[in-house]
This record gives sequence, structure tokens and C-alpha cells, in this order.
Amino acid sequence: MTQAACLHPNPGWTGAESPFSSSPQSPSATDMVGKHCILELYNCDPAKLDDEAFLRNAITSAAKRAGATLLNLITHRFDPQGVTGLALLAESHISIHTWPESGYAAVDVFTCGDHTMPERACIVLSEELDAGSYKLKSFRRETPSSVAGADRQPVLAAA
Repeated sequence: MTQAACLHPNPGWTGAESPFSSSPQSPSATDMVGKHCILELYNCDPAKLDDEAFLRNAITSAAKRAGATLLNLITHRFDPQGVTGLALLAESHISIHTWPESGYAAVDVFTCGDHTMPERACIVLSEELDAGSYKLKSFRRETPSSVAGADRQPVLAAA
């Protein structure tokens, strides 16, 4: 098992990939609008953190692995170093901000609905950036009562 493979969803989440049981104070999967992961990656490959094209590919792979629908991807490389990327997903977003001089990346993955797995995106990014260590905070976004009965699957408008 690689180090990144031990990244885990919030222990309160249940599902086929989670060995953890549901926490009594956590809302059920039907009571959440989505999942949110905050990932900090340390001791990453500085060259990869500064490579805009590489990061675009890594973000695209992360979105696919999470089961999300990529709508748009914006990146910007800073001078002298660092890249910021934002993936607009039908289900929400993935963002990354890099500091190659420190070997650090800050990642935010939020997906709505219960068909996506944002922690999978975190695994991809951790592995792609060769992170030596990480911190992962993940939690559920609870469904507001005003949308509890609505269809929560993203629907793309016809072009």
C-alpha cells in the first residue's frame, strides 16, 4: 500500500470504499449536499509544483478519478514560481495553489451529490506530486432544508 492510498474519507462517511462506520452525530449520506476535502501536501517534487501543464493533467486526472464532470480548467503560473489551478466541476470544484520553493501545495476538493468521491482526487494529487507527507481534513456539507427534497444530481444544459 502506498502512502497516498491511506488517505481516507471522513470516518463518518459510509460506502463501499470506507472501512469506517457511521458516526451517530454525522448526517446520513441522504442528509448531505456533498463532501469537502482540504488537503495539504508537503515535501512535494518542486519541479512538478511549478509545471503548469503537468498540474493541468494532474487536476484533470483527479477530477476523473473522483467521478466528477470537468466543465472548465483555469491555471496560472506565477513569476518566478508557483501555480494556481481551478477546476470547475458540474459537482463543484477542485483548486490547488503551489509553493515550489517550499515543496508545498494547498488543495481544496468539494463535490456535491453522492456519486462522487473527493478523497479519490486527493489520492491522485498526492501521488502525482510525490508528496512526502500530507494533512487531510474532510467533512460533509449538510443539505439545507430548502433543497432536501430536490433532485441533487447535476444536469448539464444543452449547448
